[in-house]
Amino acid sequence: MNSSTPIKRIAIFGSTGSIGTQTLEVIASNPDLFSAEILTANNNDDLLIEQAIKFNPNIVVIGDEKKYIKVKEALAGTDVKVFSGDKALEEVAAMDCYDMMLAAIVGYAGLRPTLKAIDNGKAIALANKETLVVAGDIIMKKAVENRVPIIPVDSEHSAIFQCLVGETRNRIEKIILTASGGPFIGRKPNYLVNVKREHALQHPNWTMGAKITIDSATLMNKGLEMIEAKWLFNLKPEQVDVVIHPQSIIHSMVQFEDGSIKAQMGLPDMKLPIQYALAFPKRIANDFPRMDFKKVSTLSFEEPDVKTFRNLALAQLALNKAGNLPCIMNAANEIAVFAFLRNRINFLDMTDVIEKSMDAIPFIENPTLEEYFESDGEARNFAADLIKL
Repeated sequence: MNSSTPIKRIAIFGSTGSIGTQTLEVIASNPDLFSAEILTANNNDDLLIEQAIKFNPNIVVIGDEKKYIKVKEALAGTDVKVFSGDKALEEVAAMDCYDMMLAAIVGYAGLRPTLKAIDNGKAIALANKETLVVAGDIIMKKAVENRVPIIPVDSEHSAIFQCLVGETRNRIEKIILTASGGPFIGRKPNYLVNVKREHALQHPNWTMGAKITIDSATLMNKGLEMIEAKWLFNLKPEQVDVVIHPQSIIHSMVQFEDGSIKAQMGLPDMKLPIQYALAFPKRIANDFPRMDFKKVSTLSFEEPDVKTFRNLALAQLALNKAGNLPCIMNAANEIAVFAFLRNRINFLDMTDVIEKSMDAIPFIENPTLEEYFESDGEARNFAADLIKL
């Protein structure tokens, strides 16, 4: 690369999670292209300290304020500035010391820092789908107003994004999101009722954090992706389709109005869409494993079973009704997954909690940002009361 090209300064919000750690691997492999300027973690202080010592960022933020002193003392011999708490996340997101935010904080917690970054004109590499699920209309409007590019990191949305490069004048008929089906593909409720935490965390193709792995097992992840896709690509609900593709080789597809279909393919490796988002519009060389078609005997596709995996049906309802319903659904899902991971409810109970919350919390057709925050809080409290957390 030309030595006069400035290094792109990356702020990784959620640096200790699965996406964050893989982003740092990409940065470490391309020190002439990227630097880690900001690293944040919720409570994994040990890994945050280790990352800060290795990458020497300008700033780190530890969400858990009780761990501030430990992180501060561990980095006392460096030039790294240390902050703590949720407010610090927003304040750091509003700073000018970085070029792109890698938004990888899990769940609703990623919304406020991402809004601050957009308001500050920073490019967003979006790995947090809940941000658009909760308040997609407001996020995309702000992105347009501030001329901020939002480049998806989810493998499915990255695939759609890549398929659309060079197609701005061509009308999309529909997009087809592929789903592996998770570890319980083909199973029925009489099996799922006995599923334990450790079974649900065994995804067949991808290595991900606990929350997203459970969402994949329930197919809620694909439902969240449908809502995210609607906002990212300015689609109507009926233009977003899902197909089960157990091999996870085709990451998603776009069907154009002439009936032709573009697909983006590759081995299941999150570092590829991460690298694509960081370097866009350029592709950069890497030594990731390559696809060998001679060793792939089958690429299969089937309809998702929404009667068994009702989370996907609930997400489709939220997609169609819109308003604050996706926000309510997402909040209840986060509480339900939290409870399941702590063995407080069983696998199928998660869907019941989400459905009851969606029925109970008042529907708002055109919510303000404040109403989104209120709906999120109401749904969390209702779901937690149901579970008796």
